[in-house]
Amino acid sequence: MHITKKQTIKPPSNLEQKQRNNDNPNRKLPNFTGTRRVATGDIISAGTFGSSMVAFAPHATTLFLRFRRFKTQFLGTQVPKLKQSLSLTLKHYIPFAGNILYPLIPTEKPSFRYVEGDSVPFTVSESTNDFDSLVGYGPRDADQFYDYVPHLPPVKDETGFKILPGLAIQVTLFSGSGICIGIAYSHAFADGVGIVSFIKAWASTNKLEGTDEDLLIRAGKNMPLFDRNLVRDPHGIGTVFWNQIRHVPFHSSTFPLPKKKVRTTYLLHESDIKKLKESVMSKKPGITYLSSFVTVAAYMWSTIVKSGDSIGEQVDESRDEYFIFPVDVRARVDPPVPGNYIGNCTAPGRLKMRHGVLAGDEGFFAAAEAMSYYIQNTVNNKERVLEGAENWLSDFKKMKGGGTFGVSESPKFDLYSVDFGWGEARKVEVPSIDWENHTMSMCKPRDSERGIEVGLSLPTPRMEAFAALFAHGLQQSR
Repeated sequence: MHITKKQTIKPPSNLEQKQRNNDNPNRKLPNFTGTRRVATGDIISAGTFGSSMVAFAPHATTLFLRFRRFKTQFLGTQVPKLKQSLSLTLKHYIPFAGNILYPLIPTEKPSFRYVEGDSVPFTVSESTNDFDSLVGYGPRDADQFYDYVPHLPPVKDETGFKILPGLAIQVTLFSGSGICIGIAYSHAFADGVGIVSFIKAWASTNKLEGTDEDLLIRAGKNMPLFDRNLVRDPHGIGTVFWNQIRHVPFHSSTFPLPKKKVRTTYLLHESDIKKLKESVMSKKPGITYLSSFVTVAAYMWSTIVKSGDSIGEQVDESRDEYFIFPVDVRARVDPPVPGNYIGNCTAPGRLKMRHGVLAGDEGFFAAAEAMSYYIQNTVNNKERVLEGAENWLSDFKKMKGGGTFGVSESPKFDLYSVDFGWGEARKVEVPSIDWENHTMSMCKPRDSERGIEVGLSLPTPRMEAFAALFAHGLQQSR
């Protein structure tokens, strides 16, 4: 891969914005009551949940989009448009252009700061790899995807703080075939809801070659909100998180290779999910809540555990297996947090089951039953969704003695509808699922309205065993 240019993109300066206003003095912008903008020099809290994420490795998402043109037009026309639209978008997502202030004084808490001149690293590159192979669904070498993931700048020191950049972007051309947009970011800045909102705003502005006024009008009353007072914390959970997390060493912002894994995408259509649900209900007729997420997550969890046994891994049947998934608590707390709140507003969903049960013939059904009960009675219960939050981080330490399987992203995220002006995304990949032992990505698929797309990264023998068990289980449910 060839790096064409490394640069940075800034939100419009105050002077630039004033000039734009003077160019169109008669424009009328919508009035959004109560949506205070983040201004230059503002320092805002990392928030109740953001504080717990500052020390962890960055997240990475890549979008592959079809682009049939060549390098000259890409560099001469498309890159300038992408830079301009990114700058306009950052004006409304100002903290994304700033930095995390990680305090060295124990009594202080993490915060975000943007000052005029702060910017987002923006790398332009060119790849000779086969675009059509990368956007496939079968097993592909996981390491090759890191060519398209940007690196966050290194941590810097300032009096009383460490300065952590939170966002980096890379745009890679596959001449005559496509473009990949890679984004690396800290979950302290935003959860999946926030980063999807940012990507969609940028893509829409780029496609329509919009102005700041256009972006405001399209967003309507859904302009991003960064007011941390919207998230109530009467029990001081944020302080508990920070007192625990400040002792955790920083993870490197680089991505060490090789991973020695292959990536495979599994697409479960609506008909597949329906059959799996019917098989669960035939075994567990007392279940009163069985969503598509519960069905697919339980199926994947039981199958990944069985795949280890099938390749000869020796695991005690009494070992605890843990399933971890992100819970968006915006609408699940009282009072609810607006859906356009940008920050980290997720809690960890956690399930535990004995290995022998999960790996047994009835493992899928047992997992579905347990997950159904947990989501219905804890996750969807405003009185209980944050129950035991003071113990979450210590609970994760206890999980190291067992097996874990996690979820990244959400089947509610529709990144396949993202269109920068060249058509909707051809493929979405989440390289950061490689970094954990076993994690799957989930998203709304491109060609299946009610299906779920799952990405998985495993060593080849484990992936082959998983694929066989996955196909066999679907066939049995039909």
